[in-house]
Order: sequence, then structure tokens, then C-alpha cells
Amino acid sequence: MSHDDSENELTIEVPASLDGVRVDRAVAMVADVSRAAAARILEQGRVKVDGQPIAIARITLKEGSSLSIDVPEVASEHVAAEEDIAFDVVHEDADIAVVDKPAGLVVHPGAGHHEGTLVGGLLARFPELAALVDAGFCAPDRPGIVHRLDKGTSGLLAVARTPEAYTSLVSQLADRSMGRRYLALVEGEMADARGEIDAPIGRSMRTPTKMAVTAGGKPAITRYAMRQYFPGPPPRTLLELALQSGRTHQIRVHMAAIGHPVVGDPRYGAPDKRLGRGRFFLHAYELSLTHPVSGERLQFSSPLPADLAGYLEGG
Repeated sequence: MSHDDSENELTIEVPASLDGVRVDRAVAMVADVSRAAAARILEQGRVKVDGQPIAIARITLKEGSSLSIDVPEVASEHVAAEEDIAFDVVHEDADIAVVDKPAGLVVHPGAGHHEGTLVGGLLARFPELAALVDAGFCAPDRPGIVHRLDKGTSGLLAVARTPEAYTSLVSQLADRSMGRRYLALVEGEMADARGEIDAPIGRSMRTPTKMAVTAGGKPAITRYAMRQYFPGPPPRTLLELALQSGRTHQIRVHMAAIGHPVVGDPRYGAPDKRLGRGRFFLHAYELSLTHPVSGERLQFSSPLPADLAGYLEGG
């Protein structure tokens, strides 16, 4: 159970942006894999257009057609431990660890990121995590991982070190008793000092590599409260946000949907050179959970990283 809300089979209606595009290139874009991996997926008969299996890479797509891709599972071998991955451990005991992930670090292996991930660093620090995979609790690429942060997001993540802790943390995520609070600087001035965005999130039909608010998406609720307003120009607002669900890119999609994208977000807003490539102003600053064994309620916090604090000070 990985809680990244991705499905093994992706089915989209071919948008205008993919009209006339070769099927291998479209598979690479939609499934977020390399062209070589897309070619293998085609060869394995995992791609259908309008219900018909397609194995020829050079066939081009037509707008309005149905494209289905059966994305294969990540290879079943263990991720290698990596000693030189930089991250802070905020808390550790025999059952759980809480880590502070820097921006720019990918949580687990995926398309284009097979090494240099947080998981590799966690396995070096906590080798027993591999046993969770052997016991069938975790996917091979996510030992102990129960929730994620995007590469461009910094902040706190809970990691399970035992099967009992894994089961407990997954349950706390599912029933929303695990509290996750974020700080985000967003474009513009909010009309209300606090509010709730209740809008389902699914894969974008227009741009399949993005998520979007869609009628057929999965329920998603984000609550926000204004912490500070910066009149600019340009005007920006620092928000405190709490997730009531855990969808892919949830805060980024929800804020963009109401016209206030996260500052620096290259996918749902606009990049900001002051933040650097791939970095946006989103930080998971508070995490609260019930300890799986002691039952004690624990709360952890992480101050704004230097790059985000400096951005605010610079206006």
C-alpha cells in the first residue's frame, strides 16, 4: 500500500496536444517513463488504442481516441543502500523514524531516478527496512515509506521501522489521524483569511503528465489559513495548510485551481529563478501521529529551510 494514488493502468482520451504524436512518445509522456521503457511496454503488449493492442512504435495517435497503458510494476529487486544521501533525522526509536527531507531529493526510485533517493539513504541508516519488503508489507522500492513528498517540496516524513508500525501508520493516514501541515507561499491575495478546498483530483485529460481537478477524480480536501500577506508587487500570501486527504500534488493542484498557484511551481504555476530549478515554496513543517506501540501522541516540527526563509526576507 503506497498511498501515491497512482494506478497500474492509465486510460486517457487522447487530447489535442497528442494528436499526431507517435505512440511510443505518447506512452513515455503519459506514463512518465523513458523512451526505452516505453518501447519495452509496447513490446510487451501493454498498450491499447481504442481497445486494440498496439506494438508498433511509429503509429500516430488521433485526438479523441482512447489510449490505455498497463504500467508495469517497478522491478522487484531491493533498492541499494546509499551512504551519501543527505537528510536530517528528527526522531528515531525502535519503531518509527521521522526525517526532514531537503528539496531536490526524490523520495523513492521511479522514472529517471534509480539512484540518489531518500529510500537509498534510509536503507543505509536503517538497514532493517529491507525486512519489511521481504515480509511483503512494502513495495520493493518503498521500504518503510507510508507517504511521500514531491521532489521540490521539503519537510517531514514518517518512516515505519517494523511491520506493526507500518500497519499503524498506514491506518493513521487512512483515517486522517496523522496530521500533516504545510507552509506555502502562493500568488496573489486570498479573498478569505481561511477556507477549505473540496475538489476531486485525477489525472489531467488535457496534459496527462499532470494532475487536475476533475469530476471523476478521487475526493480531496485541503484546508488553509492565511499567515501573512505580502503586498509586493507582485502580491503573495503565506498560507498554513492541512491535508484532509493525500492525493498526488494535492496542494499544488488545489491552489492553482482557485487561482493562487504555489510560488515557483513550474508545473502548475510559473518557475521562479530566485528559488532555483524545480524548487517551489512548499514545506511540510508539522507532523503529528500516535506512536504505534506506546500510544503517545507525538508532534514534530521543521523550521522553514534557509532558501525559503531567505526568499521571504528578500521580499
